[in-house]
Amino acid sequence: MEEVSAETATAYRGSGRPERPVAPVVSALRRLPNPRLTGLGGGLFASVTMFVLGCLDRLLFDGSPVVYGVLFLPVCALTALWVRTADLVTAPIAVPIAFACGLLPIAGGSDGVGSRLMAVVTALAVHAGWLYGGTLVAGLIASVRKVRQMAGKRAAARAGSAAVPVAPAVVRAQAPGVRRPPRVRRRPGVQPQRPPHGD
Repeated sequence: MEEVSAETATAYRGSGRPERPVAPVVSALRRLPNPRLTGLGGGLFASVTMFVLGCLDRLLFDGSPVVYGVLFLPVCALTALWVRTADLVTAPIAVPIAFACGLLPIAGGSDGVGSRLMAVVTALAVHAGWLYGGTLVAGLIASVRKVRQMAGKRAAARAGSAAVPVAPAVVRAQAPGVRRPPRVRRRPGVQPQRPPHGD
């Protein structure tokens, strides 16, 4: 029986559906690094990256807001992808702060601190579309990851409950056609009579 079952299992596996080819984009994404950042680490990564990109934008493109906004979107996606599952809520919070940090080199203004801050606030108001778009990207990715995590936990819980062994006595009691012996109820204060002993 064991040989027949093994051959049957082998034939079943052989006649299964062929594996679908993986898309080149998916395989390229799987080869990318997959770090797991804390909430603070994700915020620092986004802020430092956007500040460096802002400096490069100022040097190469004379502080173009379109170039800065386009570069902001993949940073938001990477921040939401690389933050660990326990800190997913921090991704949509960290990316607006990173956007403001990156505006410091390209916002303009005079040498004074107050003038710089006013220029950053003005740039935030003018280019709010890029800010909302990046925050939306981070929020969507974080939401999808959270839903997948919850679905995985439910599937693991179902698999664990299905794998719990059942005692043989319980199986026999639940099997059809098996009758349980009647229980003898004893009245309080009445002792069972013993058969008389022979002389």
